Amino acid sequence: MSTSPTPPEPGKALFDRIGPALSRLRRRTSGGRGDLTRNLILNVVADASGEVTVGAVAAEMGVSQPVVSRTIAACITDGLLRRAASQADGRRTVLELTHAGETERHRFASEQRATFERITAAWDPAERVQFAQFLIRYSQDASAWATQQTRRSEDDARSHPESP
Repeated sequence: MSTSPTPPEPGKALFDRIGPALSRLRRRTSGGRGDLTRNLILNVVADASGEVTVGAVAAEMGVSQPVVSRTIAACITDGLLRRAASQADGRRTVLELTHAGETERHRFASEQRATFERITAAWDPAERVQFAQFLIRYSQDASAWATQQTRRSEDDARSHPESP
């Protein structure tokens, strides 16, 4: 058990604390703002099921394309990403993870694992495992939910085209 258990809170009050907690978690387990953004971008590119563009990275991260473009340009300069012609449409440029980018992702993951282990060192081992499993499940379910929302938006746009 943790040395400082949090008392249970009823429904809404507890759930209202999830977003801020996830935000703090992300800020506290990265090597800094640059590392956090770079790690997010590398993971978005690596996790993509198909070709990924700068616009797709921006959409996945919920930021504007100009915001993400600067970090992507830095990742390209540092050899972590490369631009390539789309295999589906040669006019489009897509992003690919390089070997150095994959190595950097592994470095970030190792740092985050070590941070998790330090933060949860006083936890019962079963609690650590359960929390990790729930966090991964939440992430997977959030991705599936976001994909579903995107499909709904696209379906709505197709079924309700705007009149000129």
